[in-house]
Amino acid sequence: MNNRTKLIIAKPAHEVFEAFVDPAKIGNFWFSSSSERWETGKTIKLRYEEYNAEGEITVKEIVKDQKIAFEWDYGNIHLVTITFTQTDKMSTIVEVNEEGFEENENLIPMLVGNKEGWVYMLTCLKGYLEHGITTLRAALVHG
Repeated sequence: MNNRTKLIIAKPAHEVFEAFVDPAKIGNFWFSSSSERWETGKTIKLRYEEYNAEGEITVKEIVKDQKIAFEWDYGNIHLVTITFTQTDKMSTIVEVNEEGFEENENLIPMLVGNKEGWVYMLTCLKGYLEHGITTLRAALVHG
């Protein structure tokens, strides 16, 4: 089973794509740090200083300015595919599709929580790229 989330960002696809793959930019809207530039085949260490947490992703595919696919393992492996569809010179639809959810009695709450996380991350991305806001990241209260 998969979970899909989309948001439009008023920036060209190149700028939106670079916000994810450039370790100097990702800390402005998502994780506090990324170990290196995201490239196909690399294992990237991502850190959340605020939660004293870190994890790794394995980058499966990069298509410059169009697509990022990575796997992460939090109990079972999920494939996350982020696509960037430029609709005009200044607008890009960012779509996050996460696959690998197992059907069980906790599926609905898990999908809702997952969707909440992706919507929040994309909202932080929008705030950062469109308005220069970098203080939204890691402000979501869990629980």
